[in-house]
Amino acid sequence: MTLRMTKQDLEGFLIREFPQVGTDFAIDALSDAELTVRLKVAERHLRPGGTVSGPSMFALADVSVYLAVLSRLGPVALAVTTNCSIDFMRKPAAGVDLLCQTRLLKLGRSLAVGDALLFSKGMDAPVARATLTYAIPPAR
Repeated sequence: MTLRMTKQDLEGFLIREFPQVGTDFAIDALSDAELTVRLKVAERHLRPGGTVSGPSMFALADVSVYLAVLSRLGPVALAVTTNCSIDFMRKPAAGVDLLCQTRLLKLGRSLAVGDALLFSKGMDAPVARATLTYAIPPAR
């Protein structure tokens, strides 16, 4: 399926529709096959022990799959997460941005399934892996 939103469209949508967190994220790359989203790690994303918190990593995976879905469908703000499974595999570096490489595994009429691999910038091995399912609202 071809892209319906550009990198700039997606970033603008995120800032406009989710101003409370929109500036926390940036899109590093977008293609027909993959989307890479960056969490701009700040002190508010850290937990005791000097690492990025689980909720911050979940947010990155969730936003990434959401944007991957929107990139194919257009600005469908009411698409919602219906399921998420996340594995935290190793400790991310503190104060280093996280990158999420996202692929859509299925894009149907009512559901989309995406796979997300999270990396600390500069690390080769992933720090987390998530699979998310999104419900797509009926066309209006």
